[in-house]
Amino acid sequence: MTFRMVLAQLESSEHKQVNLVQAQHAVAVAKNTHGADLVVFPEIFMNQFAQQANPQWVWQEAESLDGPFVTGMASLARQHGVWLIFGMREVPGISDGDERGLVNFPPPVEAEDLRVFNTTVVVDATGEVVAHYRKTHLYDAFGGRESEQYLVGDALFQPITTPFGRLGLFVCYELRFPEIARHQAGLGAEVLIVPAAWVRGPRKEHHWQTLVTARALENTVFVAACNQAGHVYTGGSMVVDPMGIPLVHGPETAALIPCEIDLERIEAVRAKLPSYRHRRPELYGQG
Repeated sequence: MTFRMVLAQLESSEHKQVNLVQAQHAVAVAKNTHGADLVVFPEIFMNQFAQQANPQWVWQEAESLDGPFVTGMASLARQHGVWLIFGMREVPGISDGDERGLVNFPPPVEAEDLRVFNTTVVVDATGEVVAHYRKTHLYDAFGGRESEQYLVGDALFQPITTPFGRLGLFVCYELRFPEIARHQAGLGAEVLIVPAAWVRGPRKEHHWQTLVTARALENTVFVAACNQAGHVYTGGSMVVDPMGIPLVHGPETAALIPCEIDLERIEAVRAKLPSYRHRRPELYGQG
């Protein structure tokens, strides 16, 4: 079984409407030029991942899962008949249908905690939100303090069945935790999607390439990692196959990166490299 994916390696603006316009163009090209079944956008594509942003601004820019940005992306998915995966800032404590999710609104005066969720949304080709994931491992490393702006999610993504195989998902810094990928592979994930905003720094590009490749090879699955572009981030989005071979590797600049994935490759690799089947979990213990 084969399908076509496009990694939309774009540079987000701080303005949500600008990014929605970017998405409109990207999805149209992905579908009409590349025949995409699935388009993947970076982490917090909704608006720029500003590490030092004012907490009031972060809160006011966040939306609910039925807010205008997700609704706009869902409309694009439905219009073009493609699945979309993209990152957003999700405001906590807002139920579906709450009118406050539909517009920007100030934080409550008494609020002491103005953090929001770093959330990834999965929309199917009919425009339905079929899954979402709140990042569980926050980037408090290399001088970054993601936990100052974001709340931590309390559950790993549970792989979902789609018309093009079983998808797992985790986000950016979570590449550094092999347990997450292994957990999802154990639940049958064939393709692991990794939206990211991988910040530039010494050895960071090497870390990115090594970790994306390792997560694919050690689990004998596909890993599709879509990174932000721009002067803050490394770009270099990748799709790596179950043998650890990069199928595509993007530039450092904004780009749409198409890739055809043949899921039969998984069983072909596992026939030669049955390391996943050779595991002995009874020996490994916990922690």
